[in-house]
Amino acid sequence: MTNTSPTIGTVAIIDDDSAIRNSLSRALRIENYNVELFEDGGSALRAIQLKAPDAIILDLQLPDVDGLEVCRRIRRAGDPTPILMLTARDAVNDRVEGLDVGADDYLVKPFDLPELLARLRALLRRRVIVEGDENVLRFEDVTLNASTREVFRGERRVELTKIEFELLELFLQHPRQVLTREQILDLVWGYNFDSGTNSLAVYIGYLRRKLEEGGEGRLIQTVRGVGYSLRSA
Repeated sequence: MTNTSPTIGTVAIIDDDSAIRNSLSRALRIENYNVELFEDGGSALRAIQLKAPDAIILDLQLPDVDGLEVCRRIRRAGDPTPILMLTARDAVNDRVEGLDVGADDYLVKPFDLPELLARLRALLRRRVIVEGDENVLRFEDVTLNASTREVFRGERRVELTKIEFELLELFLQHPRQVLTREQILDLVWGYNFDSGTNSLAVYIGYLRRKLEEGGEGRLIQTVRGVGYSLRSA
């Protein structure tokens, strides 16, 4: 059945394996996605500079500019396009390196097509496609600009890492709502994240310190036994 979800858009596939490019292209077109194909990082970067797709499926091992460097350059240019990285490497360090340079999710080859499609849909749902002033999210004296990736607390600029920014963006999209730990982990890290770790609490701590380092009041509140909420104390 053809997918008519409003989240469907253009997906760039960057992979030097023609069999993978062609099979993914066929599957995505059946699902009603527009598809752009690239066999090397250089040509993909030039095309993305001119017009960014809605999502990118990026192979780690490319013949010219490798996938890590492609991802790094895209993020350095301020482009927030969701990136799903593909690789034959399944070591934890390789996954961490891909996520650290800006990938949103990571899938090890060989992969199941239904899982890839599910992850792609999740990335597109999480993507904020906005224009004009709608790029700007505000709560109390916190302002976040999704297009420039700038954050201010009053007049003070707040420098955030990628994860910290995405956490704050999620809270600003759901002010005063209680978000469970599982919801936050799913929407920021991906559904395959190990919920048994304390990474969420650590990053919440980082974000709070940066938002409060000018002596401002706390806005990210702990809801014990449940999760967190963006609201005044």
